[in-house]
Amino acid sequence: MSAQHRSEDPAPGTASESAPDPGPAAAPGPGPSAGAGTGAPVTITVCPDGPLLVRGGYELVDGEDRPIDPGRATVALCRCGASSIKPFCDGSHKRARFRAR
Repeated sequence: MSAQHRSEDPAPGTASESAPDPGPAAAPGPGPSAGAGTGAPVTITVCPDGPLLVRGGYELVDGEDRPIDPGRATVALCRCGASSIKPFCDGSHKRARFRAR
């Protein structure tokens, strides 16, 4: 699975101006491995009609418990199912007009 993904970018014209929304992919930086398992608090922010933003000392694994390298400390995880870089958000929720219920 690709470690390519989007990070936060409060882009104008999004469904919710107050919530961060994924922007263009950035070059991979240091991942969360330094904070994973060290007691660093994990926060998950639910963006209205958008992704889940995960920050802190987390570890991502696939359905077979294999690690997924996120490439950075904060990731945006897809909720709409339309992303072409799952599990990461690529902004497809806007085109799909995804609405959380």
